[in-house]
Amino acid sequence: MANMAPSPSIFLFLSLFVITFSLANSQSFVGVNYGQVADNLPPPDSTASLLKSTSIGKVRLYGADPAIIKALANSGIGIVIGAANGDIPSLASDPNAATQWVNANVLPYYPASNITLITVGNEILTLADQSLASQLVPAMQNLQNALNAASVKIKVSTVHSMAVLTQSDPPSSGLFNPALQNTLKQLLTVLKDNKSPFTINPYPFFAYQSDPRPETLAFCLFQPNSGRVDSGNGKLYTNMFDAQVDAVHSALTSMGFQDVEIVVAETGWPSRGDSNEVGPGIENAKAFNGNLINHLRSLVGTPLMPGKSVDTYIFALYDEDLKPGPGSERAFGLFKTDGTMAYDAGLAKSSQQAPSTSPKTPVTPAPNTSGWCVPKAGVSDNQLQANIDYACSHGIDCGPIQPGGACFEPNTVASHAAFAMNLYYQTSGKNQWNCDFSQSATLTSQNPSYNACTYVGGST
Repeated sequence: MANMAPSPSIFLFLSLFVITFSLANSQSFVGVNYGQVADNLPPPDSTASLLKSTSIGKVRLYGADPAIIKALANSGIGIVIGAANGDIPSLASDPNAATQWVNANVLPYYPASNITLITVGNEILTLADQSLASQLVPAMQNLQNALNAASVKIKVSTVHSMAVLTQSDPPSSGLFNPALQNTLKQLLTVLKDNKSPFTINPYPFFAYQSDPRPETLAFCLFQPNSGRVDSGNGKLYTNMFDAQVDAVHSALTSMGFQDVEIVVAETGWPSRGDSNEVGPGIENAKAFNGNLINHLRSLVGTPLMPGKSVDTYIFALYDEDLKPGPGSERAFGLFKTDGTMAYDAGLAKSSQQAPSTSPKTPVTPAPNTSGWCVPKAGVSDNQLQANIDYACSHGIDCGPIQPGGACFEPNTVASHAAFAMNLYYQTSGKNQWNCDFSQSATLTSQNPSYNACTYVGGST
């Protein structure tokens, strides 16, 4: 049979397949931290089953617990394991110690258990005691060499707190602490050579605690706000998470390492805290984590790194009842230890797919989200304009309220805001917090559509 040129429809099919496959793989950027400073945690097998029932694609351990690593074998879930701070001196001084660490903590489980990254120590460069700082890079290099010698394709990094930056506002001015420059240059060179990520712990929760104004809370929770313009480059930021990540990107760029990938090793929001703590609460935690996950899934990226979501590990899988410090430290869990949700942040597989007729895990009843999202009476034009700017900057089609659009007339801020706010609410999952807009919105059962202007929505 003579060879025939493939038809255009074949090319179209293959192109769509590649795009679909690429998007499917790109959804693995939502991870979770599994801390174990607790005395009431479920068995590893139960935790593995819980993780597999969610859309969580990665889990970060603070050590290398063999029972958990084995329980996640053949699950496809990516696993980050950690070498403890106390391991650093031996790993740095003796390459054989690094080889033994790999032989004990990696080779017995890999590749059945999908170990993707090893973090050496935690926030070493910002510890008050700097005795480990000079040993960090040699420890990382010895561990990477041991992995390479074993023909194991696992990357090595270390986790930093935001305190490695001395400047982060505006994001374009992000700058590392000058006292850490020499160590960071060595560290970043190792990361770049091995294509390993720079891992950071940005917490908008702590940013809000240091500036507890209502507009800051909305900015930290990804809720409607007027945004903050970066005075250095004119870019508009509508949430603190993007601002913090881009500050790190700017700091990397200032040192010539702008191509080093950033991974968010920890971020989260506590669902409760002590009476004197500002910010903890179940609604705030649900808003932050739910909106963060939606933001990551949108693939919009950040103003300085558009079109790609940063791999992000949410803190944490469970509450940790033995952690010291304020009450909030023990209340970051997304799930209760019986496997039920602490609150619904959108991590159930049914949040992305058609729900199963016989769900295998407890499902939180959905709130009443029927109707349309519109402004409350008496809201100022300034607030409504901020709502328009927020909604239209988050991927919805605001063409209908532009001149010539079906919803441009009446040409009032209130009318345009009603359309934009409702469309944002309808396309963001119809969660109650998506119709909040700094408490300036409400749900109505009356269809606001008029003439040729159609408002999406109604009964769900």
